[in-house]
Amino acid sequence: MQLFTKNIFADKIFYHVYPLGLGNCQKNNDFNQSAGNIFEVFAGDLDRIKDLGCNAIYFGPIFESSRHGYDTVDYYYIDRRLGNNQKFKDFCNLAHGKGFAIVVDGVFNHTGRDFFAFKDIQENGRNSIYKDWYLNLNFDRGSNYGDNFDYDGWSGCKDLVKLNLQNPDVQNHIFGAIKFWIEEFKIDGIRLDAADVLDGGFLKNLGNFCRSVKNNFWLMGEVVHGDYNNWCNPQKIDSVTNYQLYSAIYSSVDKGNFYELSYNLNREFGQENGLYKYAPLYNFLDNHDVNRVVSEIKDPEKKIYLIYGLLFAVPGIPSIYYGSEFALKGKRGNWDDYELRPSLPPFSPVPDFAKPSFDFSFLPQAIKQFSEIRKNSKALIFGNYIEEKVSDRQFVFSRNFQEEKIVVVCNSGDKSATMNLSFPSSEIYEDLQSHEVFSCNELRGFNIGPNDIRFLRKK
Repeated sequence: MQLFTKNIFADKIFYHVYPLGLGNCQKNNDFNQSAGNIFEVFAGDLDRIKDLGCNAIYFGPIFESSRHGYDTVDYYYIDRRLGNNQKFKDFCNLAHGKGFAIVVDGVFNHTGRDFFAFKDIQENGRNSIYKDWYLNLNFDRGSNYGDNFDYDGWSGCKDLVKLNLQNPDVQNHIFGAIKFWIEEFKIDGIRLDAADVLDGGFLKNLGNFCRSVKNNFWLMGEVVHGDYNNWCNPQKIDSVTNYQLYSAIYSSVDKGNFYELSYNLNREFGQENGLYKYAPLYNFLDNHDVNRVVSEIKDPEKKIYLIYGLLFAVPGIPSIYYGSEFALKGKRGNWDDYELRPSLPPFSPVPDFAKPSFDFSFLPQAIKQFSEIRKNSKALIFGNYIEEKVSDRQFVFSRNFQEEKIVVVCNSGDKSATMNLSFPSSEIYEDLQSHEVFSCNELRGFNIGPNDIRFLRKK
């Protein structure tokens, strides 16, 4: 049974930004500085990002916070290190005028310790009118921060205080903020941080509320483990982060084992038993929480073209993490994620650890090419997934929607390969990169270069 009646945002190609990092913002908010100019400066990059093929921007946390953005202080104000409400409003107006959708991070599972409700509990203890805003407050013991009460923190992190999302007052405060974001900034969607631990009833109410304010408002959740259908369905949210696929894309190419990718794609999108074949999942190769893809593969100069081609070929919504179009490197530290979230030009020079180790000049053009192919193909945006052929280093699958058929041919070997593509004798295909036309007989000896991907459309 089809779970989704509409695939909103299926046609989007995202550019993902972690603004506090990109803008070289101070690590700790002193709540005294004047408004930053991140949005004005970043606006100068919109034409380049649009030329890359992106038509949606996902901003990591932008609302007032104490440190990294996920420790919210005020849902109604832009973090002063980035700018202010008027500056972000001006940016959104400009970006919308250039055809971008705007999605922001919604951190609703927890707040920072500087949030007004938590501060009131610190001051008034059991008498605080906000004592029911947080989960499992215990006034019989203190916290490791020296409070005279204890509480739940996200994943044990006591600087991220877990909200009681079943509390109607908490829901009203959050929903009021969302309504404000939609009306003031005209945002088009929210990425829900830590969606995998958000209360199910809250998610249903959130979905109903958002769509009552703005039709086709998009909700995407950060989910790592579990059955994505528990979150991604018409009763809750529209999409989730596809952590079950991202590493299989580059690992299968890097290790010469397309069976890994084949297994994952059939599991998720296979026509018979695919778990998410109707779900428009959010695909990525790297982001602000995982190592940059070029830091994960042995020979990125040879393999990265094919890897990005696959990102645009498989079912789902592709996303480019800022700087990765320049083949930047970056790995998680033992105690921080700073390498994953660096400041870049024009805010500061590329840090030494992130500088690419090869000539990456072909990569932005390749991403632009893949974006154009996807934008002009309903089969790649909406189509089903059918595996056609798989071996260690060669992989063929098709995407099909109504009368359109796209055949994706991949070779991760370091030598050219001749492949027997068996299709009905009446079919003719056009290579969407070279624009060569092939008869069925010619496809029986189709030659593909090393570390290459070809998109063939049935004429």
